[in-house]
Amino acid sequence: MSVTHTASRRRAIKTLFFSSAAMALNLQTGTARAEIGKNGLNFLAIGDFGTGSTDQKAVAKAMQDFATKNNLTTDGLLMIGDNFYSAVKGGFTVDSDRWRTDIEEMYPATVFPGPFYPVLGNHDYHDNDGGEKTQLNYAKKPGVRWTFPAKWYRVDLGGPNPLLTLICLDSNLPAVSGGSNKKPLASMTAGEEAAQLEWFKSELAKPRAPFTLVMGHHPVYSNGDHGDTKKLVHPVYSNGDHGDTKKLVTDWEPLLQKHQVHAYLCGHDHDLQHLELEGKFTSYILSGGGGAATRKLKTPSRKMPYGKDVHGFTHLQVQPDTLTITHYGVSGEVLHRFTKQPNGKMELG
Repeated sequence: MSVTHTASRRRAIKTLFFSSAAMALNLQTGTARAEIGKNGLNFLAIGDFGTGSTDQKAVAKAMQDFATKNNLTTDGLLMIGDNFYSAVKGGFTVDSDRWRTDIEEMYPATVFPGPFYPVLGNHDYHDNDGGEKTQLNYAKKPGVRWTFPAKWYRVDLGGPNPLLTLICLDSNLPAVSGGSNKKPLASMTAGEEAAQLEWFKSELAKPRAPFTLVMGHHPVYSNGDHGDTKKLVHPVYSNGDHGDTKKLVTDWEPLLQKHQVHAYLCGHDHDLQHLELEGKFTSYILSGGGGAATRKLKTPSRKMPYGKDVHGFTHLQVQPDTLTITHYGVSGEVLHRFTKQPNGKMELG
């Protein structure tokens, strides 16, 4: 299956091929401005943003200012879940006005011609009945940038010789997002969880680009506050003073290491983080400062290169030999930066 669309500005017509539970597709993209990366790709990432609040607007403006200042046409926006908070009056549908106000106009096509690559967060399941289905169905509307073929999917980006394999997963497993027996909450089904895991194993075993990025809403490892089971119903959280997700540590983390995934990108904790664990190939990046109220990190025993409860966004630049990841604040300041090489070597600064 293939879909073609016309991009604006310097972009040529692109053919999109997606790989999901029922699809195996590839995406061709243009290249960014020479000063940013002559032969590279550029993405901006945000999680926990869909509030419609002044904080979401401030982060969105910072993203626009960043792209305009650098004369940058991004190759996509990575939307890391909790794309819509709170119940939508009258019901959440593909025609709800919040698609216009909180997505299309918040991140305008004149600055970000697309596409958006989303994953689902817990609020996308919990706040509106069937909200996850609405987000999947919105992607079917003609001309929208919301590129969401399935709950889990793969995109290879960078042209006929891709630079980046992006694997997007639904982390709302029943044990993670489904609440407890006393308070059940909407989540994936057990069948979906099993199908996604087998698909994930299969995709990682296939040929991939020089860099692989896996994206899901919930963290594998985190020093954030969501690990406190006294505050939340999630039964799989809490590893001492860390905010890890035990189920993902058990099911996903071994695959990330076995197949040498360069980075895992997530949100859920309302902060910005970068974690490196001894002996692990994968870097762990949290970008949960997109608009929801920030939360203080714990004071963990686990050290990390960076962590702060601030609003902001993350820039990912992919070049043939370097993946550069930078956290930015709402004033446009660089908060933290590191690079990753295809062999897994990480350098700060």
